[in-house]
Amino acid sequence: MVITDTHTHLYAEDFDQDRDQMIQRAIDAGVSRFFIPAIDSTCTQSMYDLEQNYPDHIFLMMGLHPTYVKENYEQELQHVADELSKRKFYAIGEIGIDLYWDKTHLPQQQIAFRKQIQLAKEYKLPIVIHCREAFDEIFEILEQEKSPELFGIFHCFSGTYEQALQAISYNMKLGIGGVATFKNGKIDQFLNQIDLEHIVLETDSPYLAPVPYRGKRNESSYIVSVVEKLSQLYGLSAHEIATITTANSKAIFGI
Repeated sequence: MVITDTHTHLYAEDFDQDRDQMIQRAIDAGVSRFFIPAIDSTCTQSMYDLEQNYPDHIFLMMGLHPTYVKENYEQELQHVADELSKRKFYAIGEIGIDLYWDKTHLPQQQIAFRKQIQLAKEYKLPIVIHCREAFDEIFEILEQEKSPELFGIFHCFSGTYEQALQAISYNMKLGIGGVATFKNGKIDQFLNQIDLEHIVLETDSPYLAPVPYRGKRNESSYIVSVVEKLSQLYGLSAHEIATITTANSKAIFGI
């Protein structure tokens, strides 16, 4: 059984004490593909180090996370463009809009999101979207930028059934992780109405640990709990869930 974690921050300092052991636990659990989103330029070297240490398992994205869009965002966007010109990445991400913490830089977030979508089109890469309290703002830009070249993943999807359908209409898969196991997560109430071809799995580790680990540091091996939850929701075996969602991830990332 091959499980794909389409979104995990393995370079996070939360893993500094046991990173190799944590990755090995995931591999032992069947998680053999890890897709690593970028945050800003400060994480780039750590991502390259991970890739060098686990070349058969680690696949990198490049991008500027919306909560890291600050006064120097143009410099950070230039870093993204420079790195894309040097080597292969599998997605532009994670990018988007986040209005949960701070609305101060919304105009800059919108500019950064749009520019990175345009880079994705230029390089024929998927985008991986971060959306927090910003569905309307995200959808507005996707509507303006939609084209056959625009596709990707709506990371950590936590919206309504209607928002799920709207995201899918823009050629987005839904990234499903720990939220699906939460009692108040709500997406479990409609998820099985969404065809499994539109779903990929993720952890967003070290964040959003699934039940029964909620409140603890998340890690990629815990994605097995998400597989089990989807197995219940869809009435399929864990092996079928892993196989279909891994195939979906290959369709997005091309590997």
